[in-house]
Amino acid sequence: MLGEMKILSLCHYLQGPGAVQYLADMGADVIKLEPLGGAYERDWSGADVYVGGVSAFYLCANKNKRSLTLNLKSAQGREIFFRLIETVDVLVENFRPGVLDRLGLGYEQLRQRKPDLIYASATGFGSTGPMVDKPGQDLLIQARTGLMAVTGVPSRPTAVGCAAVDQHGAALLAMGILGAYVRRLSTGQGTRVEGSLFNAGIDLQAEALTGYLSGGFRRDRLEHDEHLATWFHQAPYGIYKARDGFVAISNSDPVTLAKALQSEALLALADTDRFQARDHYAQLVAQAVAGFSLAELSAAFDPLGLWYAPVQDYDDLRNDPQALHNQVFRHIEINGQAGTLINHPLRYDGQVPALHTVALAAGEHSREILARLGYGEDEIDGFVASNVTTVPKADEIPVGRVQ
Repeated sequence: MLGEMKILSLCHYLQGPGAVQYLADMGADVIKLEPLGGAYERDWSGADVYVGGVSAFYLCANKNKRSLTLNLKSAQGREIFFRLIETVDVLVENFRPGVLDRLGLGYEQLRQRKPDLIYASATGFGSTGPMVDKPGQDLLIQARTGLMAVTGVPSRPTAVGCAAVDQHGAALLAMGILGAYVRRLSTGQGTRVEGSLFNAGIDLQAEALTGYLSGGFRRDRLEHDEHLATWFHQAPYGIYKARDGFVAISNSDPVTLAKALQSEALLALADTDRFQARDHYAQLVAQAVAGFSLAELSAAFDPLGLWYAPVQDYDDLRNDPQALHNQVFRHIEINGQAGTLINHPLRYDGQVPALHTVALAAGEHSREILARLGYGEDEIDGFVASNVTTVPKADEIPVGRVQ
């Protein structure tokens, strides 16, 4: 779909690499530019998970990219960089604001060389403002944007159990790059695209924040029974404990829900304002649900069309029939060790985008990329000898296989 788009990615961690991966999965030709020792995410992984020696953190956001290592502080490295810039449509970076400017590689400097360049930056808080020098990281953004305060109950701020802000920030940045690319195709004009985790964390809460700020509420409005999922939905919107697990119950017709749960107390509240009386209503739902198993709830809810779902963990999800049908998981093998990747979330004409490249070693494609830029074998060998780039030997590259 994006086979003509060429991207140079100077990204590390998750927000930037995730954004570029969305585009790479859609067919963009992506070169991941790494320092000589490799990107940070190659040497760190949550829970210390490595598949055949390759970081799971790296694998989660770096599919379908080729890897070039380059020493941008060397004169030859910069010469290669500028030659590379002439061949791409988009540069994506997520360094702290000002870092690339000091290297002479900022937006204003590069657009003098290439006016139609799309220059996309992923930051923590933006490129200007009072927080510009503060560290932008998913957990800290969850805290700063109020997301943590409204997850769980106000007396116990709770972090989301994944890097939700990073992932949303990545999707937003990919969307912005696509918009700029369409503009470039139609007008020939370049664009400065800026995304931030701070804005992404706020954007995640558009519904809740619009209601809260427009409603003139204060902090006490956020208080709610622990079973309820949010401060702004009417009961029973929340999570309840059955005899053998937990169930999420969305908004449902109160009479139908009361009959399904065989609760006279809930039936008596059928005409009650379930927002104003949400805590009491949720407590009664909790009492009723506690008497059912998950299978019994399904048998009672399904025929009546009630909106609910069992609370699954990752062991449940790996065998979820809809996940298997949607082909959300992709199984790989690296150096003989099995691993699982998450496929691109969208389907195009019913198809899952292909996995065609995983740069399992930093600089795995350095020689190929430099050759395409017009450098000869001897020149490339000279770059390696001068620590301008690296070219891993064949036995240094992990062996990967898609199952």
